[in-house]
Amino acid sequence: MDSSKPKVIDEVFPYIRVYEDGTIERLHGTEIAPAGFDPRTGVSSKDVVLVPETGVSARLYRPNLPSKNKKLPLVVYFHGGGFFISSAGDPKYHQSMNNLVATADVIAVSVNYRLAPEHRLPAAYEDSWAALQWVASHSAGGGGGGGGGEAWVRDEVDFERVFLVGDSAGANIAHHLGLRIVGSGLDQRMNVVGIVSVHPYFWGEEGIGSEAMAKDPVRKAMVDKWWQFVCPSGRGNDDPLINPFVDGAPRFKDLGCDRVLVCVAERDILRDIGKLYYETLVKSGWGGRAEIMETEGEDHVFHIFQVDSDKAQRLLTCVASFINH
Repeated sequence: MDSSKPKVIDEVFPYIRVYEDGTIERLHGTEIAPAGFDPRTGVSSKDVVLVPETGVSARLYRPNLPSKNKKLPLVVYFHGGGFFISSAGDPKYHQSMNNLVATADVIAVSVNYRLAPEHRLPAAYEDSWAALQWVASHSAGGGGGGGGGEAWVRDEVDFERVFLVGDSAGANIAHHLGLRIVGSGLDQRMNVVGIVSVHPYFWGEEGIGSEAMAKDPVRKAMVDKWWQFVCPSGRGNDDPLINPFVDGAPRFKDLGCDRVLVCVAERDILRDIGKLYYETLVKSGWGGRAEIMETEGEDHVFHIFQVDSDKAQRLLTCVASFINH
């Protein structure tokens, strides 16, 4: 045993370790694919810093040669990773975003929010909100008509067709930003038409979807720990940020968009929570239209790990159809 190696004081196995000397070791989600032109899809991408003070950045995506006279919908994307791993530049996310942008014919802003434990929650929410403010600043109502900012966003986006899209932790972020935007002033500068919630990461102290959890108690214990690792609120898994069904959580009926698509996967331990999210939204008195899609035989965020599979493509096609109709 190497006594010179620092002691592990916290760990989310098998993803990340925290040592007593303050060192943080990420075991997954650290790879970065360069931005640029993707010859397979014809999509171009580039990285931009949104908030120099915090280093919050985004990867922008543009489909192949959009018409100069055609404004495109905008996808603001929030990646998953439990709030503690991965990034907008992760090769799997980068390939998935190239596919989405090419299939849906959209401009995309994939947000690179700061991660826990270096930046515990609510940092990821605040960074993602700052990204929405940055996007809104490019609209005519936000001052973007003067020629500043990023041309891909300023000149090629239809700000009446903005979509918040996220998977896992990113779907959690999209939900909370969809609530926050109402009455914020940003809703006067751009129109969030819809939210796409793919395998949303919500949880609770009491099990939701008891059958799935009973079959996999080890995985349940792992998910139980995630939130405590990233959020120091003291409320555990009944913090309204992770449990939107708990008393005192913001009301579903106040969600600030007209349409929501919820995607779940049959083998995902979060499947029943995703279904409950959809059902709660439908029954809440919210005035919009909700849809749900379930992929049989697949697990959590399979479409990121198997990005070119037939089922991933079907999910992508469903998302693209939701955006464009």
